[in-house]
Amino acid sequence: MSDMRIGGLASGMDIDKIVSDLMRVEKKPLEKMEQDREWKTYQRDAYREVNTKFSELENMMLDMNLERTYTSKDTSSTNPGAVTATGTPTAGEGNYNIEVEQLAEIGYVTSTDSEGNAVPITNQDGTANIDASDKLSDAFGGTLNEGTFSLTTYGEDGAATMKEFTVNADDSLNDVLGDINDSDLGIRAFYDQNSGQVMMERTETGNFNAAGSEIEFGGTNKAFLTDNLKLTENAATLDGQDAIFNYNGAMKITSHANEYELNGLNFQFHSTNVDNPARVNVTNNPDEAFDKVMEFVDKYNGIIDHLNEKTQEKRYRDYPPLTEEQRGDMEENEIEMWEEKAKSGLLRSDNVLNNAMSTMRQNWYETIDNGGKYSQASEIGISTTANYLDGGKLEVDEDKLREALREDPLAVKQLLSGSSENGQEGIVRKLDETISRATSQIETKAGKPTSLSNNFTLGRQIENINGEMEDFQRRLTEIEDRYWSEFGAMEKAISKMNQQSAFLQQNFAGGM
Repeated sequence: MSDMRIGGLASGMDIDKIVSDLMRVEKKPLEKMEQDREWKTYQRDAYREVNTKFSELENMMLDMNLERTYTSKDTSSTNPGAVTATGTPTAGEGNYNIEVEQLAEIGYVTSTDSEGNAVPITNQDGTANIDASDKLSDAFGGTLNEGTFSLTTYGEDGAATMKEFTVNADDSLNDVLGDINDSDLGIRAFYDQNSGQVMMERTETGNFNAAGSEIEFGGTNKAFLTDNLKLTENAATLDGQDAIFNYNGAMKITSHANEYELNGLNFQFHSTNVDNPARVNVTNNPDEAFDKVMEFVDKYNGIIDHLNEKTQEKRYRDYPPLTEEQRGDMEENEIEMWEEKAKSGLLRSDNVLNNAMSTMRQNWYETIDNGGKYSQASEIGISTTANYLDGGKLEVDEDKLREALREDPLAVKQLLSGSSENGQEGIVRKLDETISRATSQIETKAGKPTSLSNNFTLGRQIENINGEMEDFQRRLTEIEDRYWSEFGAMEKAISKMNQQSAFLQQNFAGGM
C-alpha cells in the first residue's frame, strides 16, 4: 500500500471515502479481537487484585500464629526509679521482689599522676595543654615515644582480644585515638581539650577480667600510653563492675549489664534499692491481643465483601471494552462511565472464588479437636453472620472475646492457630490452607505481575489474540491494496474511454 493515493480524477468519485467505508466494515472483526483482549486483561487484573488481598490477609495470619500475639504482658513496679521490667510472652503472672545491691559500671583509665590525681597532657615545655590535631612530634617534641603499643580487653566468655597500634611522629593524637575507636576492642577513647586529659573506657558495663584491669597495656612502646598520655593502669582506674541483685529474697544474681532476663521478664536496673525493694507486678494484657484479633477480623470481612461484590457483579454485555479509536471519539467523563460498566462482572459466578468463600465459611464452623480448652470459634465470641448473603462475614461478641483472652490466652491461640502436632490444625491455619489453594488456582489463571505470559491461562489467551490481530492486520493491508488496485483499474478504464470519446467527438466535429 503506497503512502499517498489519489483517486476519482477520471470517474469523479470520492475513492478515498469509498475505500475508507469499505475498510471500516472489514475492520469490525479486528475491533472485536481488541475488545476481547482488553476484557481478558481486565479479568487478569481483577484476579490479581484478589490475590493481593489474600496475600495481605496471609501476612496477618503469620502474626495470628505467634504466641506473642496472644500473651502480651503488663508490668508495674513499686519503685520504678530503681527497677522496671518488660514482660515476654512466657512471663508468668504474679509479683517479683527485686533488691539491687550494686549497679554495673564500665571500666576506664584516664590521665593521672602516680598518686592517681588528674593531670593534663602538656607540651614538651609543660606550658600548655597539647592540641589533639597537631603532629605528635610538634606536641611532644623529643619526649615522644614512637613505636607499637597494644591494648587488650576481655569478652563475655573471658576470652582476651589484643590489638596493636603504631605511633608515628607525623600522626596526631586524634589519629591514634581514632584507630582505637575503630577497632573491635570495645573501647571508646577521647581527649578533652579543657582538662587536657585522655580517657579510655569500655563501651560495655561489667567486670570481664576478674584478675585485673578491663583495659590492659602492652607492646614495646607502652611508654606512649604511660609517659606521653599519662595513662597509669593501676591509678585512677576503675575496674568494670557487675550488677548484683536479690531475686525474691532467695537468689543473689550478678549481671554484666544493668538488665537481666529471668522467668520471661527483662528487668532493668536504674539505682540501688537495698532499703526499698521493688515489687514488680506482671499481669496479662488482653487488650493488645483483642486489638490484633479484631484487626484480623476486619481485614477478613473486607476480603469477603470484595469477593461477594466481584462474584455477584452484573455484567453489561452492551458495554464492551473501548478500542483506541473509540476512545479518541469520546470525552474523558464518557470514557470513565463506559469503562465502569465494561469492567463490571469480570469475576461474576467465578467457581474458584465461590468455592474459596464456601470453604472459608466452613472453616469457621468446624469443631477443632486439638486438645485445647476451646473447640469452636463461637466459644470465644467469633461467628459468621446469620445473613447468608453476607457470604460468611464474621461478627464478634467483644465481651466474650475479651474474657477468653483474659482467662486463657494460650487456649485462644490453640483454637485459632494450633498445629496438627496436637490433633487438628487451628482455624487460622485451615484458612491459610484454603486461601493458599485459591491463590494457586488464581495464579494458574492470571499469573503474577512478574509472570511470563505463556505461564498462565489468560496470558496465553492474550498472546494468541495478539497473534491473530497481527495476522488480521496483514490481511487488512492486502484487502485495502486490492480495493485500491480495483478502483485504480476502473479509473484507468474510464480514463481510456474518456480519451476515446474525446477523439471521436473531435473527428465527428472535423468531418462536419
